[in-house]
Amino acid sequence: MTSINLAFAGISIGAIAALSGIGLLVTYRTNGVLNIAQGGIAALVAYVFREMVVEWELPIWASALLSLVVISPVIGLLLERFVFRPLARRRASAAESLVASLGVLVLTVGMTAGIWGLGSRPDAPSLFPARAIRLPGNNRIGVDALAELALVVTVCVALGVITTRTRFGRQVRAVVDDRQLAELSAIPADRVAAAGWAVGTTLAGFTGILLAPRLQLTPYGLTLLVLETFAVVVAARLASMPGAVITALAIGILQSELSQFQVTGRFAALFLAVQSNLFVAALLILLLVVPRLRELGGDAGSTGRFSSRGASPSGPPGPADQRRDVLGKLGGAALLLAPLTFAPPDLRNAFTVPALALIFLSLVIVTGYSGQVSLGVAGYAGLGALLSAKLAAGALFGLPALPGPAALLLGALLVAPVGLLTGYPAIRRRGLTLALTTFAVGAVVSRFVFQQQTFVARLHVTPLTVAHRALSDRWFYVVELLCLGLGLLVVRNLHEGRLGRALLAVRDHTEGAAAVGVDVRNLKLLSFTVSSVVAGLGGALLMLGSSSFDPETFSPLNSLLWFTAVVVFGADSAAGAVVAAGFIVTIDTLAPAGSSTLAVGILALTLGWLPGGLASAVRGVITFLSGRLAEDLPYAAGAPLTPAGRQPVLSVPPSGALSVAPSTSVATAAVTPAGHRYPAPQNASALSPFGQALVAWVREGTRLAPVTGARMTR
Repeated sequence: MTSINLAFAGISIGAIAALSGIGLLVTYRTNGVLNIAQGGIAALVAYVFREMVVEWELPIWASALLSLVVISPVIGLLLERFVFRPLARRRASAAESLVASLGVLVLTVGMTAGIWGLGSRPDAPSLFPARAIRLPGNNRIGVDALAELALVVTVCVALGVITTRTRFGRQVRAVVDDRQLAELSAIPADRVAAAGWAVGTTLAGFTGILLAPRLQLTPYGLTLLVLETFAVVVAARLASMPGAVITALAIGILQSELSQFQVTGRFAALFLAVQSNLFVAALLILLLVVPRLRELGGDAGSTGRFSSRGASPSGPPGPADQRRDVLGKLGGAALLLAPLTFAPPDLRNAFTVPALALIFLSLVIVTGYSGQVSLGVAGYAGLGALLSAKLAAGALFGLPALPGPAALLLGALLVAPVGLLTGYPAIRRRGLTLALTTFAVGAVVSRFVFQQQTFVARLHVTPLTVAHRALSDRWFYVVELLCLGLGLLVVRNLHEGRLGRALLAVRDHTEGAAAVGVDVRNLKLLSFTVSSVVAGLGGALLMLGSSSFDPETFSPLNSLLWFTAVVVFGADSAAGAVVAAGFIVTIDTLAPAGSSTLAVGILALTLGWLPGGLASAVRGVITFLSGRLAEDLPYAAGAPLTPAGRQPVLSVPPSGALSVAPSTSVATAAVTPAGHRYPAPQNASALSPFGQALVAWVREGTRLAPVTGARMTR
């Protein structure tokens, strides 16, 4: 094929990516929500369209009308009404909207897999005829490419005219700028938001229908392909619709043009991987190059909204807390030890629980404790599995084959440099930029490492051996429990003491923590690095439990599923991570494939009513039943806020003036977890009330007093 023919072929895929990008921008500019569920909605509508044409034998035009005029916009209206409108009305943070969007993604993928299964469907019908038009110079262009390009241009121009030239466009801008102020001005904000969701999901459905004939239709494959087109909105910085269209067409044409080159030798596999995965490579490169996306609303990258313990950390645990913790630990230990009594087939199914719990614990470290959104944990887990297998087989850097336990631990430790390298650019990014960066890292590792024969060909998974004897199933499960205990010990040490208080300070208020001398940068790097090691250990155990390295186990979509599950069960709860792992494994064992994904998606949609996840709800019930509610009533009424016998950090006299107790003067130096001393601000009164409380809390561990209603005296 000539270069012109290849360019025309690239226009088709570029136009589809542009259509997906326009849908993302419409939803984002009208609601402030980056619709991570775009891929799941696209896959669901594509399967419905195929069902109508292939199974029900309806005409293509009738199936298209039903799919794009009825089903797709109804999905958007339902999402806006029952998922995102409650979040918008209570002015939820961007983190909560992100998690809700992930919940919708997991739910739609689970529905698709549950109804149609995980197998591929090669007979997806094409919406446009696959004919070619002859051009001068023996060049040809497909009718489908012309139709898709015309569709994108028409949609882009129409939306541009609507947003800039009509009254509805002015209402959209008003709602985006300040929803509450727009409602006070009699602008129907709910209708504007609903219209944005309807248009966005319709374009998502259009994207799925157009992409389905170009690949083997699978729930996960199509969803991931649409997610990779996020590169076009990153290039447009979530603002410019023409920029998204131009970027999509450019990447599509470049990907097609690269197919005419032939590279031989050691770089042939790498070139082929780049040529076939140019969108995901462009996503990571653009995220590293673009300084910051033009985000609407709050910050999703560093926030305390992932905490399941309430708005403020509490003081030292009381007797009721200690009894509850002891009972919880005993109950958890009993549940984890129970599989040792199972029959061999059931015990092998239980192998996944400790391994998956370790991966979830890594998310507790980076998300629950330091407040950073990490959507690429499957990449770290897969690297730990791959490195451990190569070390055990003696196929890494010419090293001799290592014993099983040594290969297991060293393979996990070798993930630490990867976590450090990927965490370094990530810590300078926040909000949606951070979330997309971590997802792109996981996607690149999956595409360019796990799916390349250069790295995984002839990979032999050696069973875990001790003293040259393979471990039995029960002893292997014991080793898994020991590794899980090691992970829990690491999490406990990171959570308690000055280091834990500093991490929680970074999570709850990054700027405030930095203002009082907390080394935010190194703490974030520490959380990313330790998290990657724990995830690598879990991934290695996951591989040994199944006796094979399966790249699909460590796919980017599993990263999204695992992150959502951890947030649902309590992002800052180590016990919640273990329960989440047991829940997923139990559902997958007892129910059809994809059921756990569907269950996690349904639970994720309850986060609007349970902001701290299920762990928060359980804690609330236990606290109520144990009588702690009565102890908190004086706190709500303004009584002393610290444990008995300790002087409050902040006191609010009846006059309303804010005073600081002399025994906790903020003029003293703040001590960081590493033992270094940072001088506190010379002028203590220059700190906000939150800053004053934060200094004392990091130093002494006392309760943060609510300062919302405090008034500074002049």
